Amino acid sequence: MKGNNMSRLKEFQNRIGYQFQSEGLLRQALTHSSFANERHMKKVCNNERLEFLGDAVLEIITSEFLYHEHPDWPEGELTKVRASIVCEQTLAFCTQEISLGEYIFLGKGEEHTGGRKRKSILSDAFEAVIGAVYLDGGYVAAETFIRRFVLADIEHMTLFYDSKTILQEMVQAEDVGDLNYVLVSESGPDHNKTYEIEAHIGGKPMGRGEGPTKKAAEQEAAYRTILQMGGSYVPEIH
Repeated sequence: MKGNNMSRLKEFQNRIGYQFQSEGLLRQALTHSSFANERHMKKVCNNERLEFLGDAVLEIITSEFLYHEHPDWPEGELTKVRASIVCEQTLAFCTQEISLGEYIFLGKGEEHTGGRKRKSILSDAFEAVIGAVYLDGGYVAAETFIRRFVLADIEHMTLFYDSKTILQEMVQAEDVGDLNYVLVSESGPDHNKTYEIEAHIGGKPMGRGEGPTKKAAEQEAAYRTILQMGGSYVPEIH
């Protein structure tokens, strides 16, 4: 986090449209373990406990939302769509709207290895922020936050989650050539790899994606490609 810490916390609160009664909760939600370790802070001072809570809050609010919004969906579809919403890749994507990566307290090592863009760090911090909002403002405040930044466009989230399958169906339906995923780059140590992959259709390079696994990078590459192709194809949910 750059600049004055207090002003940055204020700026982040303005971004998310929620003012904390206890800014300490927000600071904790944004504190990655690498930052806490470098400063010899107590283990409970990082955001992992808030992430644990936020994960549960996100799941119950998402489940309740889907249950009421889609009374005709069977349990299997509810489970599938909920999984598409609460997965790491989707949550990391949701953080782009609030530029969460800019506000996280990171250790120097994580900072230098691209931690502000790492999807695992972003999704964990996002859940921690949800947990902090829940503790600070209660269920309604957490629900408002989740509805605004996660549940505003369920079709879009489903499109992202199912992007590889959807893109394959689009390519087959439009008969535009073979779909292949090409590894562009691979970086980082063995235990913390980042892959960049580009989707090719009929030999033409399309969207690119990156992730901690090749599958995750392919998912984002497929999603970017769908958007390039119009982004309007979303299969019906049965």
